[in-house]
Amino acid sequence: MNAHLPNRLPTPYRPEGEIVSSRLAALQGALDWQAAANQAAPWVQAVRENPPPFWAMESLLREYPLSSAEGLALMRLAEALLRIPDADTAIALTADQLATADFESAGEGALKRLSALAIAKAKHFLPNQSEPAGLMAKLGAKTVVAATLRAVQLMGKQFVLGQTINEALDEAASQRKKSLVVFSFDMLGEGARTQLDADRYFESYTNAIKTIATRANSLPASGQKGLKNTPQTSDGISIKLSALHPRYEWSHADRVMTELVPRVWQLCELAAAANINLTIDAEEVDRLELSLEVFDTLLKKVARYAPAWQGLGLALQAYQTRAVELIDTVASMARQHGVRLMCRLVKGAYWDAEIKRAQEMGLNHYPVFTHKHHTDVSYLACAQAMLKSSDVIYSQFATHNAATIAAIAQLAQRQGTSYELQRLHGMGEGIYREVLKNPLIPLRIYAPVGAHRDLLAYLVRRLLENGANSSFVHQLTDEHVRLDELLASPLHLSAQPSMPLPVNLFGHGHGKSRRNSAGFDLADSTQRMPMQEALAATQVAAIPEFDVKLATARHVSSVECYKKWSNQPVEQRAAILQKAADMLEAQTPKFCALLAREAFKTWNDAIAEVREAVDFLRYYALEAERIMQPISMPSPTGETNELRLKARGVWVCISPWNFPLAIFLGQVAAALATGNTVLAKPAEQTPAIAVEAAKLMHEAGVPPDALQVLHGPGETVGAALVALENIAGVVFTGSTPVAKLIARNLAAKDGPIIPLIAETGGINAMLVDSSALPEQVVDAAIQSAFKSAGQRCSALRLLCVHDAIADKVIEMLQGAASELNIGASHEMHTDVGPLIDAEAFEGIQNYLNTTNFKRFEPLNASVAGKESAQIAIKNIANLLPPQLLEITSIAEMKKEIFGPVLHVLRYKGDPSAVIEQINALGYGLTLGIQTRIDSRAQLLARSSHIGNVYINRNMIGAVVGVQPFGGEASSGTGPKAGGPHYLYRFCGEQTITVNTAAAGGNATLLAGG
Repeated sequence: MNAHLPNRLPTPYRPEGEIVSSRLAALQGALDWQAAANQAAPWVQAVRENPPPFWAMESLLREYPLSSAEGLALMRLAEALLRIPDADTAIALTADQLATADFESAGEGALKRLSALAIAKAKHFLPNQSEPAGLMAKLGAKTVVAATLRAVQLMGKQFVLGQTINEALDEAASQRKKSLVVFSFDMLGEGARTQLDADRYFESYTNAIKTIATRANSLPASGQKGLKNTPQTSDGISIKLSALHPRYEWSHADRVMTELVPRVWQLCELAAAANINLTIDAEEVDRLELSLEVFDTLLKKVARYAPAWQGLGLALQAYQTRAVELIDTVASMARQHGVRLMCRLVKGAYWDAEIKRAQEMGLNHYPVFTHKHHTDVSYLACAQAMLKSSDVIYSQFATHNAATIAAIAQLAQRQGTSYELQRLHGMGEGIYREVLKNPLIPLRIYAPVGAHRDLLAYLVRRLLENGANSSFVHQLTDEHVRLDELLASPLHLSAQPSMPLPVNLFGHGHGKSRRNSAGFDLADSTQRMPMQEALAATQVAAIPEFDVKLATARHVSSVECYKKWSNQPVEQRAAILQKAADMLEAQTPKFCALLAREAFKTWNDAIAEVREAVDFLRYYALEAERIMQPISMPSPTGETNELRLKARGVWVCISPWNFPLAIFLGQVAAALATGNTVLAKPAEQTPAIAVEAAKLMHEAGVPPDALQVLHGPGETVGAALVALENIAGVVFTGSTPVAKLIARNLAAKDGPIIPLIAETGGINAMLVDSSALPEQVVDAAIQSAFKSAGQRCSALRLLCVHDAIADKVIEMLQGAASELNIGASHEMHTDVGPLIDAEAFEGIQNYLNTTNFKRFEPLNASVAGKESAQIAIKNIANLLPPQLLEITSIAEMKKEIFGPVLHVLRYKGDPSAVIEQINALGYGLTLGIQTRIDSRAQLLARSSHIGNVYINRNMIGAVVGVQPFGGEASSGTGPKAGGPHYLYRFCGEQTITVNTAAAGGNATLLAGG
């Protein structure tokens, strides 16, 4: 696998202020903003004086702004209502969302105008509900439900040009009678999860191009008879590469280049033959370098096989910090191959997702601009760069901002080059009505095509982008926003990002901040290199087993060290842990490589584990400083009472192999921070990681006798440590049977009652109702069940899916699971690595061979993928492909299967009954809930006896200090690791009472008297 894509671009993770400063410098003297604002002002005024029809999006946003409960309810309903197959769930969703809103007062006029339309269209939205009036009667609010149906229908009609390509072309022809425009049709394929998805989207694109081609010759070229149509004057199509391949990711570049590129070229050949435009849509930051590789290959093919075609296009996102460099790179590629392109400049469609990803990954900067006006600056700088490259780029500017349109016109005039403007179907009609009064300005409408129910996520995305209070579209209709405010210049710098950098994401309750652990984005080729270098330099050292005869001596040395360590000020102990965290963070590649070699971690899992270990060290250091300060208690006069926490003594820490660094250091750090000393027994399979971690702790300042690693089997070394007299406590992470054995052994000992902190596994379930988005469910289930080869305490074991959507979800699960790459964990393309050892492998194989559950085979996996999987299984020990089994009753789940095995159950009726059955299993660490019904999600969460509940996301990867993990509500003894209560269990409480009046009476009281 060649995962080393050429580094054509700078890293996206650079200081925002520096980038914006360079963009402003490039625009200096090239743009007169005041002149642009003066040109735009009459357009805005005309729209405000003569607004678009009442059903336009601008009106909807004015009536129900997203900052209101009504706007939020509409967004949630639009995202889910049409796809729900059963009427009961549709009714529950509608009632749930509208219960928090007041549509009667929010938009009385619009309700009255459109109630009739909503009732007439109700069957279209809820085909299983035979009588719309019956639905309204059930809810007891006819007017409100009419408004709901009206709003959802409005958004579908507003944004979708047609539900088929022929219908869309008919509508396009109708609109061309009013004004001369061309269209870019988007069949709106979401990212493919399976090969079947990719095949379906490919057929949809193929059919669309052929259909557009049959009508292309009927278009008047720029309104002038006798001129041949060109890609610039004809309708075209936009395609999404992630819709054409289920693994369109940098780590699967080889598959993308061999499987996807030929398909895209087939579409290009069709478009070239018809001489129409084909634009490749922009996607997320982590796919950009891969997109350039695909695009470069296509350019070579165009140059060789279709040199006269000038219709190949690429969408470029101005909100990315390297957008200008991207334009320069694309232009350079075009010149190199002698091809002329069509490039569409957009603001960008994944801003919130990019921000969240950077924060979750702990990246040093954001890959997108955090200030809206910085994106505006970037857009103008990008426009300038595109216009300067008019020799190879036909510039297309997608915007609804009047001032931006005027600025582009000014830049283009100074460059003396042609361009076109673009808008979304259903957006910006008022402004473009005014702009197009100049007949020389060409306009292309970006037009979604497809069934309304399939485009819900897209509709909500458009609503979010254009409904935000800061957006031009929203402010255009708000007459409280003055003209000079609306058209104010964006050409200024805000020195700091609009939100904390990912490293500064977390604060702390007592005023001290905790640095977020630093991560790596392996999609950035510059950040992959240190990992690969570390892997080449890393070998796993053999660790001799500990002689249990020496256990007592080790305990004695630990007790002696405890006397000194516990008397150090907590601030000093915390400073040592903070130093260890910094040292570990600096050595992330080394420890990632060690995790890959010894624990068979994939790279992303290894990075996440090192980060979790760093977070444990920092969090517990700060928590110890917080909780170990004396507390003054209320006291009678002449007396003081003070409550203190004290260390307990020597703790035995027994950690598992599935998180051999994070849990090892988490246990150790908690004990050390509170003044205890540690005898640590790592898992038999992963001692080298523990030894290296202990060395680092010692280098940071932890005394060698305060942390001692004793490696060996649990039944000998572990048992000997638990049996030691006068240990202060045991902290254990592992299987439930072993935890119970430890508890019995501790209970049988004479002397003080010894605390046990145990975190064990469980039969973790995810409940999915029919309002959930299947694609989101599948993403969450695949990650939760098969990441880390299913070897997580939190991994998903049981997926309970409502029968109304079960067939679709199961088919998608089969296809998505079959696309996972299994292989050596240190290969960048591996999704599922080996099980930890032969014993684990044989145990699961025996389970699979002896159960009678229905077993789903992989669905339509690529031939190459199957062959590579078979080779990998033969050549690498203990590899087990993901397994899907269907059960008919939750009671059939008898035990936790610790590996990549997912059981699926279909259910009908009330999901609360399913939660009761899950509770009856007796133990569970995590629970996933997938529903769009907010009240249902909260009710199910409250009624579950599960430690961690995750709603509408995956159920793995708990974050220290954010999602405390384990605990008494789940499997184990609690309290939750990485939470504010954890350190208390490592401490004893002591109250000190002083009679201050003992010598001669209460002087203070007497003086006051």
